[in-house]
Amino acid sequence: MIMSRTEAAPDQARGDLTERLLVGLPPEAVLTDPDITASYANDMASFCPAGAPAVVVLPRTGEEVQHVMRTATELRVPVVPQGARTGLSGGANASDGCIVLSLTKMDRILEINPVDRIAVVEPGVINAALSRAVGEHGLYYPPDPSSWEMCTIGGNIGTASGGLCCVKYGVTAEYVLGLDVVLADGRLMTTGRRTAKGVAGYDMTRLFVGSEGSLGIVVRAVLALRPQPPQQLVLAAEFASAAAACDAVCKIMAGGHVPSLLEIMDRTTVKAVNDLAQMGLPDTTEALLLAAFDTPDPVPDLAAVGKLCEAAGATQVVPADDAAESELLLQARRLSLTALEAVRGVTMIDDVCVPRSRLGDLIVGVARIAEKHQLTIGVVAHAGDGNTHPTVCFDASDPEESRRARESFDEIMALGLELGGTITGEHGVGVLKKEWLAREIGPVGIEMQRGIKQVFDPLGILNPGKLF
Repeated sequence: MIMSRTEAAPDQARGDLTERLLVGLPPEAVLTDPDITASYANDMASFCPAGAPAVVVLPRTGEEVQHVMRTATELRVPVVPQGARTGLSGGANASDGCIVLSLTKMDRILEINPVDRIAVVEPGVINAALSRAVGEHGLYYPPDPSSWEMCTIGGNIGTASGGLCCVKYGVTAEYVLGLDVVLADGRLMTTGRRTAKGVAGYDMTRLFVGSEGSLGIVVRAVLALRPQPPQQLVLAAEFASAAAACDAVCKIMAGGHVPSLLEIMDRTTVKAVNDLAQMGLPDTTEALLLAAFDTPDPVPDLAAVGKLCEAAGATQVVPADDAAESELLLQARRLSLTALEAVRGVTMIDDVCVPRSRLGDLIVGVARIAEKHQLTIGVVAHAGDGNTHPTVCFDASDPEESRRARESFDEIMALGLELGGTITGEHGVGVLKKEWLAREIGPVGIEMQRGIKQVFDPLGILNPGKLF
């Protein structure tokens, strides 16, 4: 365990640290007011402890990040890198006496190249801003987390995030070609390439994707782009049981269809959305399946999927005629998490991914867990890739209810592993799932990961206390 100077003599150490940081950073980039630094202590996760930062820095260049890391190494001060803090696992939570390294000011799109189909960006670029910018060139950056209007590309890389379109287009890791990374000692390392192909040496780029800031600080990324697809059309299918909806998912995927979106909402979520927005969904709906295609002519694809849904027992199938109707159908899915939060005021969002063939078992199992703990737990899922988000609704001011919420969360993760799944499909491990990472990958896996951490961060100053 690293003992920081701020633990030994807080006021003096903080002053020394600030003075050293100001040697290479402008005054406006170094924040020490406790009221301000406290606002950087947490991401959006529940049940994750956070400490009090000694200082928050907001660099604008890679050179400034290098100065921060050299200073941190010399003074043995932990560093917690942050993006927009939209994470849901405590991965961006501060530790006592740390430097919070906020990368939100490094928000430039450095290059968009339509020939090579790449974008070069800094880590603070907002996902939606990149998507709109490349769209002006007829290009498409597919990863689209639900927080895409707020989350940063650096945060997406740190957690290897996904989104609604993953069923067809894949996750963030598949679009990161190369990185510039500042290491713990301040050295700059370049990984990967700008080319479509490249297999020189170990794949160091993939190693950093999903590392949650524990191995280095991404200061530049080369991202792959695709041609802008046609406007997608959406189909909504209502089912009298979650099992029937999941059977439809299996039929769709086994039939060789490649939807651009395949999402499922359980009865609890549908009711919450109805209560919040009066969407008019039938009270008898036990599960709502949304499928979309962005092929040149999506109508035949929707018709074929509609027949498969009917064969699986759909009580109603509603295909959209145009983009406006598609947007209306997707509105319910986009409102899901907001609606569930309104049920009890606070939510704890799980992120269990299971094989598609076990999706129905997961949803049924979550319903049993909700009944056992007398809680409202809604399930929304990226059904096409088996990534589910069971969302526990609870009153954070009620200690007993909070205890049951945490127990139910753990039981859902155990269920996911039992079904052959993984504890996180896109939210990361952070603080919240450290114990569960150890269960999933085992003692040898943990030993190897700690060994990698030791190589890149021998002093243990990069995002300490996360992952393992």
